[in-house]
Amino acid sequence: MKAIASAPAKIILAGEHFVVYGEPAIVMAIDCYAKVSVKDRNDNVIHIASNLGFSGSFKGNRFQPDHGGLGAHKILEPIRIASQTALKELKEESGLNIVIKSEIPVAAGLGSSGALAVATVAAVGKFFGVNFTKEKIVNLSFEAERFVHGKPSGIDQAISTNGGIIVYKKNQGITPIKVKKKIPLIIGNTGELRSTGDLVKAVKIKRDRFPKIIDPLIKTAGHLTTKAIKTLKSGDLTKFGELMNINHGLLSAIGVSNKTLDNFVHVAIEAGALGAKLTGAGGGGCMIALSPLKKRKKIAKAIKNAGGTPIISSKVDEGVKSWIQK
Repeated sequence: MKAIASAPAKIILAGEHFVVYGEPAIVMAIDCYAKVSVKDRNDNVIHIASNLGFSGSFKGNRFQPDHGGLGAHKILEPIRIASQTALKELKEESGLNIVIKSEIPVAAGLGSSGALAVATVAAVGKFFGVNFTKEKIVNLSFEAERFVHGKPSGIDQAISTNGGIIVYKKNQGITPIKVKKKIPLIIGNTGELRSTGDLVKAVKIKRDRFPKIIDPLIKTAGHLTTKAIKTLKSGDLTKFGELMNINHGLLSAIGVSNKTLDNFVHVAIEAGALGAKLTGAGGGGCMIALSPLKKRKKIAKAIKNAGGTPIISSKVDEGVKSWIQK
């Protein structure tokens, strides 16, 4: 018998970076998943194998790699933390065999680590006959995210757990919003790795140097996100696309876009996208293009021709789910 859980990736529709300064952000779950399966062992070892080519065993805090060398430790440690946090909550002492199959690109701004932590916690709970509440899953997956990001906002765990679309505001938590319309997107992965922490620091430095210039941009971004929420609720995707374009301009102004992202945004709009912007930290990672259904393939081809990896994607309303397989 094994327990399996899957959790969706996420994109940020509006508000990244500005959320650090108290403005709202809109986050959406997408149909790209991390899947984790859990079986027990007759020892106290936690063995983790990933389809990314990393595997190894944890006995206490000691790590023995199978594949991927010592670099495997950094990749697999968050999964160990998530599994042991769940075991502690369950008051269980058991070894585990954990297998990861994820289709979410790593370090691309799509919430890979958050989805994996959420799926791991849910799968461990399910294996021992417990269906953790959504709130409990978010809380238990926090420690793993702290290892990855230092000071996580909690957005990634929240959206992977709940699905749909949420609005996040610092110190206020999340507010789900209902959007009836499908939101067809093309994600363009640059393949360029970046550090979220470094980019956040760079924006802070720029703000400290030019507060009278950057502060109004932050406020403008907040107004834009508030307008974008109303526009999504009304189902006016054309207007929402326009707001995405403006949002990308604001992100470029604070220095978190780059030549590749700007080019992908440009070719997507030329190919018929209603709007396009970087998503996440910037400096590489991914951009998103809002697409009319009939133009998705054309936009994806334009991004591919520009050197990116396109992913055709849509909103999903269901978050983490788990089941038993015999």
